[in-house]
Amino acid sequence: MQKICFIGLGMMGSPMAARLARAGYPLWVADADAGRARQFADEHAVNLVALADGALPAVDVVITMLPNSAIVESVLLGADGNGGLLPQLAAGTCVIDMSSSEPLRSRALAAKLAARGVEFLDAPVSGGVKRAVDGSLAIIAGGAAAQFEAQKSLLACMGKSLFHVGPAGAGHAVKALNNYVSAAGLVAAVEALRVGERFGVDPAVITDVLNVSSGSNNTTQNKVKQFMLNGAFNSGFSLQLMAKDLGIAMQLGRDMEYPMALGEECLTLWSKAASSLDRSADHTEMYRLLDGAQ
Repeated sequence: MQKICFIGLGMMGSPMAARLARAGYPLWVADADAGRARQFADEHAVNLVALADGALPAVDVVITMLPNSAIVESVLLGADGNGGLLPQLAAGTCVIDMSSSEPLRSRALAAKLAARGVEFLDAPVSGGVKRAVDGSLAIIAGGAAAQFEAQKSLLACMGKSLFHVGPAGAGHAVKALNNYVSAAGLVAAVEALRVGERFGVDPAVITDVLNVSSGSNNTTQNKVKQFMLNGAFNSGFSLQLMAKDLGIAMQLGRDMEYPMALGEECLTLWSKAASSLDRSADHTEMYRLLDGAQ
């Protein structure tokens, strides 16, 4: 089996890495929080690696699940672009960035890795913590089709729906655009529920109607009753991350010289919400923020 180094053991990375461990892959793990990495390694009987020591073992695949492109680049290329893990990777090693990174930066990163004979896939995920735990994530990959095929078995340990959507960076582009559609749909659903409530209709009843009608979307099906109406607000995906992904999608639109009028309005709304709440706030908190009382 391929030897894997998994970097980034946050809310999504931890259950994803756990699935690889359970599948029997020889696994090395690392995280900026050394205590978290040590605990994971102990719990899952896998290897711990301190990246700063420059002692990465010979692995076949490096998976990054990190907050943004800048951190991914820092880990792989170093602060000055001439260090990091890249000098330690043998030709033919595959780097799979499963973070929500910036598409054009991912394309540039792929070129830098290719110059050293290192393969690259950008393979962000959709589905949240629950689907990371049960291995049913959607995985949206960009990169060489042959490399995607070579890594399918590995990816299938973490996701049920695997898509190859184009060259390097395409996975990150589609992921950001998906989250734009999700964010816009959430706001539309919440506004409809709030107006209907003011008219005297139970939001739960409105949700039932939407879910068998043309207004049905991911929010009405999987978030309203599960995390909003009950006040739980704990879906596992932060409002900060939704705002970040929206920003990536809107920047992509600008880079492609395609004005996204609705998207820019959504970004303004979500950015304002993100600045008003704690960084740990769940994105379903938008139901509370859009109650019309502010």
